This record gives sequence, structure tokens and C-alpha cells, in this order.
Amino acid sequence: MTRSTRGQLLVATPVLHDPNFDRTVVAMLEHNADGALGVVLTRPSETPTRLAVPQLSSIVRDDDVVHIGGPVAPEAAIAVAECGIDVDGFLEVAHGVGTLDLPSSIDEHGDPIADSGLFAGVKRCRLFAGYSGWGPGQLDSEVSAGAWFVVEMLPDDLFGSDHEKLWPRVLRRQPGDIAWFANYPDDLDSN
Repeated sequence: MTRSTRGQLLVATPVLHDPNFDRTVVAMLEHNADGALGVVLTRPSETPTRLAVPQLSSIVRDDDVVHIGGPVAPEAAIAVAECGIDVDGFLEVAHGVGTLDLPSSIDEHGDPIADSGLFAGVKRCRLFAGYSGWGPGQLDSEVSAGAWFVVEMLPDDLFGSDHEKLWPRVLRRQPGDIAWFANYPDDLDSN
């Protein structure tokens, strides 16, 4: 295994010819000898988070939507949050950002669970449907082949609302030649 990408961003390079990842930015939540897992930050859905998981209403913006985290297990929900203090069910990945366990929507009596301070200490949260996954050594091979740039993740990358501008913005802030890729045209024939 090459170096772990956990807590970093993967930024798709123009040589990556997979439509699932064209011009994407992926926040990496895990990467070890068993494989890697991340969520795509640049694929918002039209489903309001407040409708999908009402328990998150107190920690998401009114206009926040569920994001398509990737092609694997689209029925699975992953909550990524920024926390300022110890929060039950929070697993930090980097810079106070990590995954947050979602409570079951029904308690043992069959009643919906009310928020009632359940997420005290959570600064902001984003919900992802599905995830991006790689088997053992698969992501390492893709990075070595030049399909991904591995760059530093900043908390604002995960929670911003300008999804269509994230790919060039992340590239633009990189040192050296990587920054030039921010200007890469969508279609080389139109250049």
C-alpha cells in the first residue's frame, strides 16, 4: 500500500475516464490495507436533508440537500460532521471532521426519535447517500496511474454550497503545476 489518503481529498484528473468521477472531489474517510472509502462532494441531489432524515434538522442548513456519495450502496446513509467537542458516535477523520452515527429513526416503542439535544456539539453536518469504495490496492493503483491528485482537505470543502466550483477551487489552491488543471476545458475539442 502507498500512503493512506484518509483525511485527504481525491481530485479527479482529466485522465480519469469514469463518468461516476468526472471532475469530482472525494473526501476520504478511510484507507487501509483492506481498501478505501470516501464520499463525493460534488454531486448534490434534489432531496432536502430535512425531509430525508428529520433528526438532522437542527444541524443542517435549511437549503442543504442529500449528496450522492458514490456508486456503492446508494441506499446507505453516511453523515459527515464537524464537531467542536466530544460527541457520542463521532469518529474523527481529520481537522475536527469525521463520520457521525445516525440514530435509528424509531425508538424501542415504535415512536420517532426527537432531536432533544442529541447532536449537541455538532457544528455542521452533511448527509451522503452511498459512497465511493475501492478494494485492496485498487486506489493505490489509480493514484499511481495519475487518475487522482491527493490533496489536503479543509473543513469548508465538505460543507460549501458551490458544488460546481469545488473542483477548480481545490485545484487552484494547490502549489505548482497542479493548479493549472483548474483551467482544463470540459471538452478539449472546443479549446
